[in-house]
Amino acid sequence: MKVAVFSCKPYDKRTLDEASETASDIELVYFESRLSLETVSLAKGYDAISCFVNDDLSRPVIEQLANYGIKAIAMRCAGYNNVDLYCAKGLSIPVFHVPDYSPTSVAEHAVALIMALNRKTHRAYHRVKEGNFALEGLMGFNLEGKTVGCIGTGRIGEAFCRIMNGFGCKVLCYDLFENERLLALGAEYVDLETLYAESDIISLHCPLNASTHHLINKTSIHKMKDGVMIINTSRGALVNAQEAIDGLYSGKIGYLGLDVYEQEGKIFFEDMSSHIIYDSVFQLLLTFPNVVVTGHQGYFTDIALRHIADTTLANLEQLSKDPATYRRELTAKNQY
Repeated sequence: MKVAVFSCKPYDKRTLDEASETASDIELVYFESRLSLETVSLAKGYDAISCFVNDDLSRPVIEQLANYGIKAIAMRCAGYNNVDLYCAKGLSIPVFHVPDYSPTSVAEHAVALIMALNRKTHRAYHRVKEGNFALEGLMGFNLEGKTVGCIGTGRIGEAFCRIMNGFGCKVLCYDLFENERLLALGAEYVDLETLYAESDIISLHCPLNASTHHLINKTSIHKMKDGVMIINTSRGALVNAQEAIDGLYSGKIGYLGLDVYEQEGKIFFEDMSSHIIYDSVFQLLLTFPNVVVTGHQGYFTDIALRHIADTTLANLEQLSKDPATYRRELTAKNQY
């Protein structure tokens, strides 16, 4: 099976090369380009493709992939909100992802954002570099005893709640399904209204879909405590960035930590240091002293990258050995 790997960075190539050493039936060809209508012709002559979070897998792209005879789409991530699943299913192209690639990686990054914002380490670092050791303006707060709201309690949300429980926080959760392990830990499931009203810190760990799009907006922000901390390491479009900025101006949002951004596709994962970023909302976010933005690096640990590569290769290898059976299994398990 010949596989075109899109959005491939040097670190992706290293880990995929290592994982493919035992997969003799798979030939990987790497493209740094993101998949889009403009680049989809690169998939000609391949049996399958592998993509990442900001690749365009909309209907027009998938239809073109089908014309090229692409037999499968292997996502190297947990999310698949950028994939037109209905189109893929209609064209009998199985889509699979990496549902569990080290939940603690993202959970720990969410905590890192909390700690940086709370203790203002991003500001203190620059002060000390300039010889300024004054503490005025760097006051933080004790996490112990604070109420932390977690929206989404799947694998990553569970890992996050366990960490915050270890800090001595009261943990409130919201999800369509309760996690028994978190209940045993002492976490409490509440409705969103209660979570908004009582949480000092709110962290998002839910998928992006029609019901969660712009979950954080002016209406939900208004229901929160004054000075609330909001953390998003999940999907950028969970937060309406412009309305979050309004919340920062009013003081309703006291701290904002983002590892994802709704319009990140054109800038994240690239070196933009010598370019003008034509996004006034994003540029404005960066001017706030109580905002920390990282470039979608929550997943970026050695263990997570190895697991992503291993899972991606395992799926492709199984598909290459017995495509008919594997496609039936995917359909039966509703993996589209």
